[in-house]
Amino acid sequence: MNKKKAKEQLIIGVFESHQNGFGFVRVPGTEEEEPYDVYIAERNTGGAFHKDTVGIKLIQGRFPDKKEGKIVKILDHEVKTVVGLYRKNKSFGFVIPDDVKMARDIFVKFENSRNAENNQKVIVKITTFGDVKHNPEGQIIKILGDKNDPAIDTLSIAAKYDIPQRFNYNVREEVKEIPSEVSEEECTGRKDLRGLYTVTIDSESARDLDDAISLTYDGETYRLGVHIADVTHYVTEDSALDREALRRGTSVYFPDRVIPMLPEELSNGICSLNAGVDRLAMSCMMTIDKEGNIIGHELCESVIRVDKRLSYHGVMADLKRGESEYPVSGSTPVETASGNDANSVYKGTDISDEEFPHLLAFERLMLELSKKLREKRYKRGAIDFDFPESEILLNERGKVTDIRPYERSEATRLIEDFMLAANETIAENAYWQELPFLYRVHDKPAEDRMERFAIFLNNFGYTIHFSNGEIYPMELSKLLSKIAGTEEEALLSRLMLRSLKKAAYRSEPGMHFGLAANYYTHFTSPIRRYPDLQIHRILKENLKNGMTPQRRLHYDTILPEVALQTSETERRADDCEREADKLKKTQYMRRFIGEQFSGIISGMTKYGMYIELPNTVEGMVHVSTLTDDYYTFIEDEYIFAGQMTGRTYRLGQKVDVIVSQTDEDTRTIDFRMANHERD
Repeated sequence: MNKKKAKEQLIIGVFESHQNGFGFVRVPGTEEEEPYDVYIAERNTGGAFHKDTVGIKLIQGRFPDKKEGKIVKILDHEVKTVVGLYRKNKSFGFVIPDDVKMARDIFVKFENSRNAENNQKVIVKITTFGDVKHNPEGQIIKILGDKNDPAIDTLSIAAKYDIPQRFNYNVREEVKEIPSEVSEEECTGRKDLRGLYTVTIDSESARDLDDAISLTYDGETYRLGVHIADVTHYVTEDSALDREALRRGTSVYFPDRVIPMLPEELSNGICSLNAGVDRLAMSCMMTIDKEGNIIGHELCESVIRVDKRLSYHGVMADLKRGESEYPVSGSTPVETASGNDANSVYKGTDISDEEFPHLLAFERLMLELSKKLREKRYKRGAIDFDFPESEILLNERGKVTDIRPYERSEATRLIEDFMLAANETIAENAYWQELPFLYRVHDKPAEDRMERFAIFLNNFGYTIHFSNGEIYPMELSKLLSKIAGTEEEALLSRLMLRSLKKAAYRSEPGMHFGLAANYYTHFTSPIRRYPDLQIHRILKENLKNGMTPQRRLHYDTILPEVALQTSETERRADDCEREADKLKKTQYMRRFIGEQFSGIISGMTKYGMYIELPNTVEGMVHVSTLTDDYYTFIEDEYIFAGQMTGRTYRLGQKVDVIVSQTDEDTRTIDFRMANHERD
């Protein structure tokens, strides 16, 4: 009877270990109860490994304000392989996991080491998970390379997140059957749009070009064409390529490389909208009035030929040059302008004087329309976060040479505006046709998080208004307008973003809060995102009247799982890319130990303050290093206050800091306050 009672009281959750030996068990929520964490002291971990599913009992602990437990049963091991650093001993070896949360090293017998050398990064398969007294054991299944090789950083992080780095045999065999050029036979039955002046606009380093733009204006309406690579023509449903693309979910972008969702023969070849060659596309042709209202559209399978590959820098250089040479005189119908070398990346300099006026007119027309579309979006309350992302520059050996903010320009914005217009148009059309579909949904933020954000805003003299306990996108959009250009803009924008929920893919329609859009989807990047590819497949079937009741049932069955899978792989890619960036930033700042920088306090915890430098690098000043006084953290006000001196540190405050140390293993940078502050 007692055993049965004990079994009934077992709580199931996932163990998250800590590098210092203790951990927490995350218990999933129910309809009646929110998810919660249970603290597990080191002596009560029961030999559990990081991410194990375990059964625990609640116990009376040392901390009355937190739940504490003891692991009594290990139900499942999620982690099967570990990436880490191999170290040799006299009679054995061991792997130190890259993930610092894995508190125990993996024991490796010499016969299971694959002759790995000291200080090589490896992947080890766990064969025995050990117990309270014994470390886990494993066998090395792959040697990545020397830890000091910059290229190994990316490979190690990708392996840690289980990002597939090679395509299997079946995929490679299918790729061999795909042509490298578009035949006239494949163009049969498609709308021929090769006569439209069409461009791509991307970064100069981009290789997978999946969207192109055409645009005309007749004095009354704009005709905007958003042409997207027809990947589904080559990646058919349930093929090896399709299954692998779904498994990957998305391409993953690192500072030094891309791990693509599709093999390069497709992503950089036949599916890439390279200039000067025929390409198959899905084209969304939108008719837009003078005010920026989309008053009609046509979706079709097409064949296109890109006339010129533009770059963001090239477009901006043209617009700047045009200010003096060709003053704006209103919208001008655009004539076809052919480049000298369509396949080269246009950087704003390699163009003849005869061609330039035509290209400039086209670029100005794009800018004119994009501003109208953007203004319409802002008026309905769409939120535009305009803080710089990191641009990490590497040399030919993969070493970081510089880190700087990657600023958005009018050229990047206009492409965003056109893609957003196409995505919304496609989503709304699918909704009213009641098609089985994948929507991009962004739920309303949690009320408690918004309330905390509102309290913080008061410290800066700003307010946001709630309506019946809810916040509306327009209110946050207005706030961004108020703080634009202020010193606290970047900080408040980031805190607002952190207060919002994450967007996800769903098979049921829902509002996109950040865009203030009733319907939204991802249609424009099928080379690098599986949801876009899946949507193309549905749209093509519908265009050909193939959406039979049987096919509707098929999609209704598979789409919920596709939405879940692709949302998870998106989060995995985001986490992986973020960790790679953190590592590169840590490596870069190591050379500046002892040097002083100016920054802004970007975050606070009871342990210290996060400082962000102008180059986007963030590090922490631990409270233990504030030796001029005893500081307490006032959480509600986000202030560290000195008890004797009265000195305070606030979020958003400018400070001078010195780089004290960096830790590549934990991807962290430590600062200490300099002798004086910038008030």
